[in-house]
Amino acid sequence: MNRLDAIRGATPGQDHNARSIAALAANPACDRRAILDAAAIDKPRLMRRLRFDDRWGQSPFAIQRNQQFTDLVKANGAAHLLRLLRTLLDLPIEEAGYVNLEDAGGNEGQVARHGHTRRIIRQTAEGRGRATILDRPLLRLDVAGAQVYLEPDVIAFQLGGRFHIVAIKSFAIVDDQADTPKVSAAAREAAVYVHALRALVGRDLVSHDVILVCPRDFTNEPTATTVDVRHQLVTLARQLSRLTRIEAILDRLPENLSLDLDALSPAQIEAAVAAIPARYAPQCLSACELSHLCRREAHDLGHLDALGRVVRDDLGGIESVQTALRVATPGEPVADDQAEIAERLRHVARLYDEAVA
Repeated sequence: MNRLDAIRGATPGQDHNARSIAALAANPACDRRAILDAAAIDKPRLMRRLRFDDRWGQSPFAIQRNQQFTDLVKANGAAHLLRLLRTLLDLPIEEAGYVNLEDAGGNEGQVARHGHTRRIIRQTAEGRGRATILDRPLLRLDVAGAQVYLEPDVIAFQLGGRFHIVAIKSFAIVDDQADTPKVSAAAREAAVYVHALRALVGRDLVSHDVILVCPRDFTNEPTATTVDVRHQLVTLARQLSRLTRIEAILDRLPENLSLDLDALSPAQIEAAVAAIPARYAPQCLSACELSHLCRREAHDLGHLDALGRVVRDDLGGIESVQTALRVATPGEPVADDQAEIAERLRHVARLYDEAVA
């Protein structure tokens, strides 16, 4: 049994998906997230064992709304999507073609479906297929030594010779603007599919521009735009590489560390989680199942992380709110490497005192 299996114990491992892999890229410096993902710990269940409300994930209403919109976009051989592709990618009308890859000759197993996907995609890439839209493909990605199967919404193939991942989301684009955090989350998730598809057919055949399909304004009329995910791809590749070198993080942890959710008490689980360093930021609340635990921990310990990455980076070298308040107090001794920050904090403190006087 390797170290990661020993940490998980007898508890069954949780399968990864594009959403969980994308969350790695949201906070790539967090050892806690890296260890729990590499060990395939069931994070929602861990949070329930620690008596946190199960507030993670989409609501049933949001899931239903997204499925309804996806069905609309794909209806009638993806007629809406074909129309959008013709406009967005200058796709010739006569070159339209739709293939559903879910049917792998009656075999619904993941290995068979992935093999069928690989065969059709390679035929299309070599010019032996006429598909413009490949629906329900099953891709595969290696994550910390485990094979993870991924199912993007669709893969669009433009006859210019490059594949494009299509992400269908139910949040609206209003006056050509969309909610930035939602677009960022969609871009991180789509980057996972781009990465997996490049692993299958090669980097040059897969575009870094993802096609994002959303409702226009407050209607169900689909509209599309392209999103450049090059930055997300770089971050994702770095984090996946980091998971292959997880031993460096494991070496810094207690030898007997265990997160066996079936065998340990809530107090023991919380102590084990606390032994793994976290790098909390408010942005984690929209990307990580552990965020409410880490936020409470950061507040209890007075970590600057709880105030956001901008504050933490501006006060580099100062780890806690208590230290920042002490450094901001005139007459308090400060270390040489804190002198510049102390001067800035004391200037701000003077301005604040004058404003409230």
